[in-house]
Amino acid sequence: MKCGVVKETYPGEQRVAVTPALLPVLAKSGISCLVEAGAGQNAGASDQAYEQQQATILARRADVFAAADLLVQVRALGANCEAGMMDLGLLRPGQIMVAFCDPLGMPAAVQQYAARGVTVFSMELIPRITRAQSMDALSSMATLAGYKAALLAASTLPKMFPMMTTAAGTLLPARVLVLGAGVAGLQTIATSRRIGAVVEAYDVRADVKDQVQSLGAKFLDLPLEAGAAQDAGGYAKSFDEAFYRRQRDLLLSALARQDVVITTAAVPGRKAPILITADMVDVMQPGSVIVDLAAERGGNCELTRCGETVQHRGVTILGPDNLPSTVPAHASQMYAKNVSTFLAHIIKDGKLTIDLDDEITRETLIVRDGEIVHPRVRQALESGS
Repeated sequence: MKCGVVKETYPGEQRVAVTPALLPVLAKSGISCLVEAGAGQNAGASDQAYEQQQATILARRADVFAAADLLVQVRALGANCEAGMMDLGLLRPGQIMVAFCDPLGMPAAVQQYAARGVTVFSMELIPRITRAQSMDALSSMATLAGYKAALLAASTLPKMFPMMTTAAGTLLPARVLVLGAGVAGLQTIATSRRIGAVVEAYDVRADVKDQVQSLGAKFLDLPLEAGAAQDAGGYAKSFDEAFYRRQRDLLLSALARQDVVITTAAVPGRKAPILITADMVDVMQPGSVIVDLAAERGGNCELTRCGETVQHRGVTILGPDNLPSTVPAHASQMYAKNVSTFLAHIIKDGKLTIDLDDEITRETLIVRDGEIVHPRVRQALESGS
């Protein structure tokens, strides 16, 4: 089977879907690679490095699409709605696509693949089960986003993170509150602690308290009954507005004592919940910083604007877009490993094997034989998401 690897076209995207080091792994599954010239340049992967691992470099994107049986991308149509449309005409029936496709957030884009007769697997939908951990690309990218969020906050805050005792007096450590203790939140906690901040964290799931405390942070207990806070696939569930209103009321006093707030709450396929209103920002001290990792989903802060920096009464609100792409070498390394493990799961001896009794295959397959086959994607499409 021939696997096509092309340059990413999403604005500012620097990652590449397959790195040279993973080509021997793919070869064990009967997969050879065709790589668009310059595809890995921004991630530190040269054309020469691909050729040294027996890849074929093609100068034209169209030639890669024409020759490939399988296309592997970071952001395909859905997760790259504008530029991704330019690739639709290059696809042919029977080809396989593996990528981030945002099928729950942009289900209408999935219809375009169905119309082209392409078989599509969405990396967002890897179930969070033990045997799929090495394929979990969302967790890999969330780790990087959490790391970068802490660094962004530290570089923006007009104070230093660590406590220092100097001849000029003692500098108190910065106080950081992390809202959401999933993969991104836990990495944010760890990084913030590592560079010297005093960290508190809150999550609707009380069972993550031990994980928060194991990283040296204090768990912020709020008297809220959340019930089941995640679905069977291990992803966050949403709550009604009354719950979020009560949560905001209880968070208000905690915000007033923070130098930095980093929010990470997101629900797949839905607008991010508002955790911080404009009125809540008003209680924060001038010079404080909010880093909103849910900016691409509308933001956890009412004032967030994706890709922009907002100033509100002395508080800086950062809405970063696509943080993993800002560390493209390691992001590509991690994503490529996730993808290669997934491909080894569905491709044997160069042939696609679709076993719908297997949870990993069943949950990631969204289009087959011209039909949208994933129940949650169909439901999202019918509801007009």
